[in-house]
Amino acid sequence: MAESTQGTDTPATAPINVPDKPALEGLEAALTQRWLDEGTYKFNPDTTREQVYSIDTPPPTASGSLHVGHMFSFTQTDVQARYMRMTGKNVFYPMGWDDNGLPTERRVQNYYGVRCDPAIPYNSDYRPPAQPAKNQRDFDVVSRQNFIELCEELAVEDEKVFENLFQTLGLSVDWDLSYRTIDDTSRAVSQRAFLANLNAGDAYMAEAPTLWDVTFRTAVAQAELEDREVAGAYYRYPFFTADGEKIFIETTRPELLAACAALVANPDDERYLPLFGKTVKSPLFDVELEVKAHPLAKADKGSGIAMVCTFGDLTDVTWWRELQLPTRAIMGRDGRIIAETPEWITTDAGKEAYAAIAGKTAFSAKETVVELLNAAGLLDGEPKKITHPVNFFEKGDKPLEVVTSRQWYIRNGGRDEDRRERLIARGHEIEFHPSFMRSRYENWISGLNGDWLVSRQRFFGVPIPVWYPLDAQGNPDYANPILPSDESLPVDPAADAAPGFDESQREQPNGFIGDADVLDTWATSSLTPQIVGGWSRDEELFGKVYPFDLRPQGHDIIRTWLFSSAVRADALQDSAPWKHAAISGWILDPDRKKMSKSKGNVVVPTDVLNEFGSDAVRYWAASAKLGADTAYEIAQMKIGRRLAIKLLNASKFVLNLGATENSVVGADLSAQTNPLVGLPHAEKTPAWGPLTNPLDRALLAQLADVVAQSTQAFENYDYARALQITESFFWQFTDDYVELIKDRAYGAAGETEQASVLAALATTLDALLRLFAPFLPFATEEVWSWWRAGSVHRSAWPAAVEIVDGDTTLLGTVGIALSGIRKAKSEAKVKQRTEVLRATISAGESFVAQLQAGLGDLKAAANAQEISLVAADGELTVSDVVLAPAEEPAQA
Repeated sequence: MAESTQGTDTPATAPINVPDKPALEGLEAALTQRWLDEGTYKFNPDTTREQVYSIDTPPPTASGSLHVGHMFSFTQTDVQARYMRMTGKNVFYPMGWDDNGLPTERRVQNYYGVRCDPAIPYNSDYRPPAQPAKNQRDFDVVSRQNFIELCEELAVEDEKVFENLFQTLGLSVDWDLSYRTIDDTSRAVSQRAFLANLNAGDAYMAEAPTLWDVTFRTAVAQAELEDREVAGAYYRYPFFTADGEKIFIETTRPELLAACAALVANPDDERYLPLFGKTVKSPLFDVELEVKAHPLAKADKGSGIAMVCTFGDLTDVTWWRELQLPTRAIMGRDGRIIAETPEWITTDAGKEAYAAIAGKTAFSAKETVVELLNAAGLLDGEPKKITHPVNFFEKGDKPLEVVTSRQWYIRNGGRDEDRRERLIARGHEIEFHPSFMRSRYENWISGLNGDWLVSRQRFFGVPIPVWYPLDAQGNPDYANPILPSDESLPVDPAADAAPGFDESQREQPNGFIGDADVLDTWATSSLTPQIVGGWSRDEELFGKVYPFDLRPQGHDIIRTWLFSSAVRADALQDSAPWKHAAISGWILDPDRKKMSKSKGNVVVPTDVLNEFGSDAVRYWAASAKLGADTAYEIAQMKIGRRLAIKLLNASKFVLNLGATENSVVGADLSAQTNPLVGLPHAEKTPAWGPLTNPLDRALLAQLADVVAQSTQAFENYDYARALQITESFFWQFTDDYVELIKDRAYGAAGETEQASVLAALATTLDALLRLFAPFLPFATEEVWSWWRAGSVHRSAWPAAVEIVDGDTTLLGTVGIALSGIRKAKSEAKVKQRTEVLRATISAGESFVAQLQAGLGDLKAAANAQEISLVAADGELTVSDVVLAPAEEPAQA
C-alpha cells in the first residue's frame, strides 16, 4: 500500500478506473462542484501563524465587465496558492468584491433609475421602479442607506457572474472567506481606521488648493491623476508697469487672467531683475500685482515670465504657497467662472470685463477673454498652437481644475521627510516579484508633493464618520469634530444624529451638522488585509494571517493600492502589510497595445474558456513571468490544451499497462512507498529495489532533478520556470521513455524487468500529476481519480530524492539514438515498425557507455536485430542503417 499522504489517507489502495475515452470536456463543472462539496480548499482556523500562507486577494470591481485580464492575473496567484497548499501550508485565500466606487454608483443609478441624496431619510420599505426612467432628471431620489442596499442587491447578481468565471477557471479560493468593500463590516473597519488615524494625528482637515473634477464634482488625489496630450495654444499679451512699459507673458489659460496674483520669473533671468519687488497692472481687469522671483520659473519657456493664477495648475499652487501670494480664485466647483465680481477687481472697466465672463465655462470664458484682448489691441500676434500634457481624473473626460476647498487628508510622507523615508524602508520589508518593481514604489513616494486627500464629494461610499458642532450663530466648529463611539460603527453622519444630539438639532444654532463627504474608495481598499483578516473584530484570526504572506496585483496600481495599503499598515500596525508582493503585467493585443475596456480591444473570457478549456487558459497565463506584459495568444492556449489532453492519454497508457499505487516506489526504493513525496531533503538510496534497469533509474534521477528545480522556482515565485521545467520533462517522458520501454512494459523481458518499468512509470506519473496540479488542476484531478483516493490538490508536493547511480542524461542520449534510427526509416519512406537488420551508432566514449546501458530498450523500440556502438569523436550519429525488405502486399 502506498504511503499515506494528505488527502489520500484511505486504508486501501484506490481501484483503477480508467475511462475508455478520456476528455477535458465537462471536467470544470463536475470537479468544481466536487471541490465545493468536499471543502477541498477550505481554510482551517484551528492553526498557527507558522502554518498559514495568507493571500491579500485583489477584490475585482464586480459591477464592471469581465475581461481576459481577470483570468491572467488571478491564475498566476492561484498557481502559487496551490503550490503552497501542497507544501503543507494552511492557505488563507479569500475573495472580495470592490463595490465601493464610481463604477458601482453609475451602474446602480442606471440599472434601478435612482439617485442618491444623503439628506433624504431612509425608507425601509422602498423598492425601485420596475422600469427605470429614461431621463436622469426623473430618477428616484433615495437615501444613502437605500442606495447601499440597492448596491448590495445588484452586487449579488454581478458577483455570481464573477464567481462562476473564477470557479470555472479553477481558482482554489475559500468562498466562505468573501467580503464586499461596501458591506457593514468593511464600512466599520474603514471608519475605525480613519478614526484611529485621526486620534494619532495621521488624519487632518485643511482648507487648501485641491484638484477638482468638474464633471464628477469631487476632489481628486494625486494617485488618481493621468496626463493626456491636449491641443492648446499660447496667447501672448502684456501687463503694464507704472511707467507704461509692456511686460509680455505667454499662457495657455487666458480665462484665468482675473485670478492672477503675481508675475514670476527666474531669479537669474537678467531681463526681469529690475522688476522684482515692483508692481504691474493686469490688462482688462486693472488689478495691481507684484513681480516675484522663483527658481521654478523657466527663462527659456515662452517669454520667461509667467502669470501666477489661483489656480491654473499645480505649479501655481507651489508658487502661491512658497511666495505667500493672496488667493484670488474665480473658478467654481461646477467648472464655471463664479458669478459674483471678486473684491480685488475695483475699476469700472475691470468689473465690466469680469461681467462678460461670469457664469461661463472655462472654454467659453477663454473665448471671451481672447475676444476682449483682441478688441483692446492687446493680443500680440496669432496664438501659437501646441499640444501639451494636461491633468485629468483617470475616470474623467474634462481637464481638472484647482479649487480651494476644505478636505480631509491622511499623512503619507508627501510633506514629511521622516515619514517618507520610513515608508520607503517599509518597501524593503516586502520582497517584490520581480524585484525591479520596488523602484516604482520608491519613485512614487519620492515624487509625492502632498499628503493623501481622502475626502470625496460623492453621495455613494463610506461616509466620513464625523459631525461638527454649531455655535449660536450656526457656524460649524471644524476644529472640534464630534466622533462616534466604536460600537456604533458604521455610521452615516448625513442620516444619523451626532452623539449627544437628536435629529431636530441638525443644522440648528447650537446643534450640529454631519460631514457630507465620503472616503476615497482607496481609503477602504487600502484596508483589505485588515478587513478580511479580522482586525478590530477577531484579533486571534488577525494574528494568524497578518502580516499577509502575499499581495498579488497589477503594476499600474502600485502607486494607489499597494502604496496606500503600506501607508495604512505603517500607521495602524507599525509594519509592512505583507511579506511578498507579486506584480502582474498587462495583457497586450496582437498590436502590443494594452487590452482595456476603453480601447475596445478586450476579449470576453467565457468565450475563451468554452473554446479551449480552463487548463489551456491557465497554461497560457502561467507561462508568463510576473511583471511581464504578455500578448493574448490563442496559439499558446492551443499548446496548453494539447498538453492537458496528452496528460490524460499518457496517464491512460501508463495505468492500462498495469501501473498502480502499489507500483510507486519509496525512499528505500521498495514498492508501496513514494520516494518523491513528503521528504524535506534529498536522500541517498543504497539499493536499486525494484528498479533493476539503468534506464528506469535514470528516469527517476532526472525526475528528482526536475522536482528540485521546480520547487526552487516556486520558492522564488517563478512559477513560469517551474511549468517550463516540468513540461519539458513530461514531453521527454512521453516521446522518449514511453516509446523505449513498451516492450519491457508488456513483459517481453521477463517479470523482473516488467516490475522495474512499472515502478518507474507509476512513480513518474505520481510525481508529474503533483507537479502539474497547480497549472492544470482539472486534468490532474481527473487522472488522480482514476487510481488514487482523495484529491491531488490535497496531496503533498513532491520532494527530490537522489537515486544512486542514476544518470540524468542517459535517457536523452538513448532518445537521440532512437530518433536517428526513426529518421532513417522516414527518409526510406517505410513504416516505423519496419525491422532494422543492422545499424551503427558512433559517439564519444561516455555516450557509448550510456547507449550500452540502454541498448536492450533501444533495440526493442527500433525493432533492430543488431546495433553496433562505435566510440568516435564528434556528435552522436546514426549510420549504415540496413532495413529489412518491405513486406509484400497480401495476395487476394
